[in-house]
Formats: sequence, C-alpha cells, structure tokens
Amino acid sequence: MNQSEKAARFRVLHNQIGAFVFPNPWDGASARLMEAEGFPALATSSAAHAATLGRRDGRVTRSEALAHARLIVDVVEVPVAADLENGFGASPETVAETILMAAGAGLVGGSIEDATGDPAAPLFDLERATKRVAAAAEAARTLPFPFTLTARAENFIRGNPDLEDTIRRLQAYERAGADVLFAPGLPDLASIRRVCASVTKPVNVIGSVHGKHFTVVALAEAGAKRISLAASLYRAAMTGLLEAAREAKQKGAFTYVDRIMTASDLSARLRE
Repeated sequence: MNQSEKAARFRVLHNQIGAFVFPNPWDGASARLMEAEGFPALATSSAAHAATLGRRDGRVTRSEALAHARLIVDVVEVPVAADLENGFGASPETVAETILMAAGAGLVGGSIEDATGDPAAPLFDLERATKRVAAAAEAARTLPFPFTLTARAENFIRGNPDLEDTIRRLQAYERAGADVLFAPGLPDLASIRRVCASVTKPVNVIGSVHGKHFTVVALAEAGAKRISLAASLYRAAMTGLLEAAREAKQKGAFTYVDRIMTASDLSARLRE
C-alpha cells in the first residue's frame, strides 16, 4: 500500500464496530513481530523510543522522533501513527510544522499533547492548548491524504486528575478538529465510559493501568475505539532481559534459553 491507501485503511479501523488494539513497537524487529501477529496498525511510543536511547521520556528531539518513526514505517506494510509528544514546541506554528514533517516521514497519524514540558506549569491553558490542536488540524487538512490527528488531554498523568477538566479539554479539541481523542491514565472503566459518552469522535485508551487490568471487550463496551499499549510491551521485554541477565549473573545458570524464542523462530518472523 502507498501512504494514501494506508491512511484510508487507518481511518476505516476507527469506523468499524468494536475496538482495535494498537500496539507500540520500539524498533524494526518489534514492529515486524507485531505486524506478523496480525495487528492492523502500529504506533510509536515516545517513552519506549527514549528508553532505547538510554533516556527518559521527553528527552528526544523532533528529528530523532521522526527518524525513529520512519524506521518503523519502512519495515512494515501496515499503517503507522506516531506519538508526537507536544508537537516539539509551544507555538501553534511549530505544532503545525511537526504534523507536516510527520506526514513526510510516512506516517498516517499522530498525537499532540497539551503538556508543556515544564514541571512548574505542566499543562497549557485551555485556550492555548486548543489553538495548538486547531493548527495541527489545519495542517493535516492540507495533506493529500486523511492524516488522523489525535489530541491528548494529559491531566491524569501530569498531576491533575480532574475528570471534568479532562472532558472540557477533549470537547474543545474535538471542536478544534481532532479526529481522535485521548486522555491517558484514566483510572477505571467508569471514567472511560464518561469520557467516551462526552465526545462524538473515537476515543483512544490505554489497555491497562498498573494494578487494574481491563479487557478489549470491557473497553469496547465502555465506548473506546482504539486501545494503545503505550510503553508496556517495551517494559515487558526489559523485564525479560533483566530476569535472564540476573539468572546468569547471580545464579550462574542459563535456563532462560528454554523459555525464549529460538533464533529460527525470530528469523521466520522477519521478512528479510
């Protein structure tokens, strides 16, 4: 598929009945494994990408993020969207530029946060945040294919777990032209249900939060359309790495090799 065909296919996923799982690979191999498992679309994770560079989330430049996205796009045939953080700048003009650059990297969608990156004032005020989404939407509409813009209300992961304000923000972002709405960190199905009932555009949610495990069926019944896994798959991989390394270092044993993919299994899932 070319980029326009991928973009159209991505839009169709948001219009189908039920919810779809939208995993977040972090390199070429993980992207191909997710594609081989039959996931219909993929997304980057800023936290997972930063971790591959030995950095914390939020410490990646725009050029690095877009190069990483291009790597994922180039190794799979399915549509790919990106975690574009806060657009890599405060001004609406910078956010709009980021959207156009994302399209140039082969992406068919991307998300823009309302987080400032400043711990002293972690969220843009609603007026500024809405203008940023509007600029992103306007830029997306100039593209020759339907770029799917996701607007994120960051309250619950930025120290302001205010559901009413989250809903106000998402409603404003919907009016500003966002195609998908996302409030990461919603703590339970009741809050997810309220968010989904408060907007008319598709809602993205995270599959589970620590200590609470949702199911695809339950999330779909709550109204969610798209289920991200964020950096959880990356952390699962790092957990396996640590367990194997600790067995080797602390016990002088290597039984982990009996519990992992063989080289031939992995190779069979890589196309080239």
